[in-house]
Amino acid sequence: MQSEACNALRKQGYQFFNPRSSAAVKPCLWNKRTLKGGEMCYKAQFYGIESHRCVQMTPTLRCNQRCLFCWRSFEHEVTEEEECPPAEIRENLWRLQKKALSGYKVSQYVTGERFREALAPTMVAISLSGEPTCYSPLPELIDGLNEDGYTTFLVSNGTRPDVLARCRPYQLYVSLDAPDRETYLRLCRPREDYWDEIGESLALLAARRSAIRVTVVRGLNDFAPEQYAARIQDSGATFVEVKGYMHLGYSRHRLKRDHMPAHDQVRAFAERVAEHCDYRIKDESPISRVVCLERIA
Repeated sequence: MQSEACNALRKQGYQFFNPRSSAAVKPCLWNKRTLKGGEMCYKAQFYGIESHRCVQMTPTLRCNQRCLFCWRSFEHEVTEEEECPPAEIRENLWRLQKKALSGYKVSQYVTGERFREALAPTMVAISLSGEPTCYSPLPELIDGLNEDGYTTFLVSNGTRPDVLARCRPYQLYVSLDAPDRETYLRLCRPREDYWDEIGESLALLAARRSAIRVTVVRGLNDFAPEQYAARIQDSGATFVEVKGYMHLGYSRHRLKRDHMPAHDQVRAFAERVAEHCDYRIKDESPISRVVCLERIA
């Protein structure tokens, strides 16, 4: 991996499995907040996940889209790398998480019990950055993590349905960030037109525990709720997360703060989507500007 990109990401808290690969671990904000006794993230509220016992990681930082709303840097691009073997990731996952959290052991806000729990993670969220399906042995990695006793969440942009079909995470997320092809190409800026492939990925969701992620960018994709609803209905996904774009990270160089919807706007859009399909509002988290829809049995 390029040293310039690697050094920039290390300063942001990335822990790399080896210097030739972009596979990395980075504890999220909610992991650290919960460790210090604060509230857990919306995944705890919606799905019962303990935030301080969750490892956020990615097997690759490569991505085949350049979404305007993405918080990551396109300046620190990973273009060439060796793929880190699944066995090496599994063997070192706990070590890197421990290294990333080591400074919290002496914090006055962290109890000994909570710190011990954090060093015994139960959950792996393959969602840090990049597109996981660009990592060729992804199905093998997920199977191994499942064997190791972790609950696995996989977050994908849906552009490689052939890979997703072979993955068996506990919960699979697929992004649906546009109601139509034209909006998708303009907002997600894929290297190729993957709109049809995203449709194929959505078709995989009915047979498994799954969620569709809709990132709402004010003024850019918050229209045609009936078109979102039609694709959601056809997918049969277990859940739908309608989540507001957050004006954070490098996305601030591409979008304006006005593109970030307030929670009431996110909820209103989720309600409009639900009107056109067999889903109802299950829960919501105003602090994260996200509304969870659940399929009606």
